Amino acid sequence: MSLRAEALAVWAVVLRNTLMGVRNLFFFFELLFWPVVGVLSIGLMTRFLGLTPEQSAFVLVGTIALSVVNVCQLEVAYAMLLDVWSKSVKHQFMAPIGVRHLTVGAWLVGIARGLVIFVLLAVLGRWAFGFALGAPGIAVVGAFLAGCFLTAWIVGVLVCALVTIFGTRAEAFAWASVNLVLVLAGIYYPVSVLPAPMALVAKAIPLTYFLDAYRAHLGFAPEFAAPVATGFALSAVYAVLAHWAFHAAVERARRTGLLLKMSE
Repeated sequence: MSLRAEALAVWAVVLRNTLMGVRNLFFFFELLFWPVVGVLSIGLMTRFLGLTPEQSAFVLVGTIALSVVNVCQLEVAYAMLLDVWSKSVKHQFMAPIGVRHLTVGAWLVGIARGLVIFVLLAVLGRWAFGFALGAPGIAVVGAFLAGCFLTAWIVGVLVCALVTIFGTRAEAFAWASVNLVLVLAGIYYPVSVLPAPMALVAKAIPLTYFLDAYRAHLGFAPEFAAPVATGFALSAVYAVLAHWAFHAAVERARRTGLLLKMSE
């Protein structure tokens, strides 16, 4: 496909996901509600426990990362889930688009939503708890956000692959998988406190390194050497593997007739 055709295919997915999101006011409410509640509840907990400003910042960074990754990941997962719920999976793959267009288009919408949530939570954190999220600088915040969005993309694409293989039985992965990944990545604590086997798994998660890099600018000793470079390298490998898995799942669903079973 030409570059223009590639861009049009991605834009079609962006437009579809945007229109479906705008029309669903309850989804928009849920999108804002849980991140705000999460930051307020965790922030108030840090005050109750009497944590230092640095310790509070450590925890709030993890809370904001959780919200941003979750919002973006769900948008990518909805690339398949929306069609499964509407029984139109076969129509999706009859259109002249590929897996890459589907995931990139949904991811771009997820990034837009994630940026809105990030700005909202940054303002809320500054107003309610005096936490200046942007204090480390644009470059540091940009790398942190890139890590969040790449992690969300990878997890979302893997959820799409699981939904394609198992159908509606895999819906729970859209909500459970990202929370498991973030718990292992150390959203509320350094990964050094994890048991040895879990710490090894944490070192294989890209977001672990992006959190470590950001927190190093808040006065905490870094746990890894070159965390940003390591995080981007792992993200690139996992993004390729996740898309390969999704493509293989689609081809398998075509052979087994599962695409037709998930459609009307």
